Amino acid sequence: MFLIERYVIAEIRRPMMVMVSILVFIFASYSAERYLSDAVEGTLALQAVLEMVFYKVLIALEMLVPVALYASVTLAVGRLCHDSEIIAIAASGASPLRIYRAVLLLAIPISLAVAMLSLYGRPWAYTQAYELEQQSRTDLDVNHLQAQRFNLNNENGRMILAERIDRTDGRLHDVLIYDPGDSRSRVFRAEQARILDPDPDDPIVELTQGHSYLLKHSASRDIWEKFEHMRLHLLPIERAAEGKRKAASNEVLRASSAPLDKAELQWRQTRGVSATVLALLAIPLSRTRPRQGRFATLLPVTTVFALIYYAADICKTMVGNNTLPLYPGLWTVPLLMSVALLIFLARDLANFRIGYR
Repeated sequence: MFLIERYVIAEIRRPMMVMVSILVFIFASYSAERYLSDAVEGTLALQAVLEMVFYKVLIALEMLVPVALYASVTLAVGRLCHDSEIIAIAASGASPLRIYRAVLLLAIPISLAVAMLSLYGRPWAYTQAYELEQQSRTDLDVNHLQAQRFNLNNENGRMILAERIDRTDGRLHDVLIYDPGDSRSRVFRAEQARILDPDPDDPIVELTQGHSYLLKHSASRDIWEKFEHMRLHLLPIERAAEGKRKAASNEVLRASSAPLDKAELQWRQTRGVSATVLALLAIPLSRTRPRQGRFATLLPVTTVFALIYYAADICKTMVGNNTLPLYPGLWTVPLLMSVALLIFLARDLANFRIGYR
């Protein structure tokens, strides 16, 4: 590798490592605070917090790494321009393509890692996080319930209120259970309740001495009955469609005909390419004129990144709604970025030839 390429790569690599570490730390701290709050409230097992944070950070790396690469290229090129090193490189007769080549040599392996993470790591992390969350968050786990409080599960709307909880035998005393549904809701009032199986896929509760109420949403007359013993199969917790889609394998998404699944697949496929083009695009965007500060281009560079990010998100929504054709679909943004990059490259080469003459 040539001296110029090694030097530029070193200038980018150092701030990138620091930036990735800082971004991961900030995101992990935010996630830990969120899940620790759930653990304190008793809705999430404490031992599951670290695993949940790990999975969330793994999911976020798909965005954090390209951001760090883009920002590091911006800072490195800005410093080279500020210290007139770009001028010195050009004065030595080196083509401006040497800078692009240096960034490309660093961006390719990073973008491949981002692509693998988006295609395989992210779906796996979503699956593991969901399973762990379901195991730890089940609203019928006695260890997570609190007496004299409305224990509400936000995913299915189920509410459990117990005057006293005996954690040795898993019995709830003087208990009220509200189980909502699409067309009807059920309310159970019992002196005792024993959770036979807290499995969120098929939760089973045994009630003793109480009343049950069936509240029909479309009818004016409700139904109630008195019971001595009742074994109750509550409605399972259904996974949100978006969560299923994000955790689905690439093969499942490819075989699906649903536009939302196709949009999710294209999102994964474009992450690596977008990271590479974005890093190369940072070179012309971050160049400054003599006597300008190294952060003079910070605002336009940030604005361009925000526009690219939101444009990709909008394209994903439009593909999912059948507003935008599947092809080019989400590839529209990388294609437009590539066109802009070619224009900048042509300009840099033209300026180099003029200056060289």
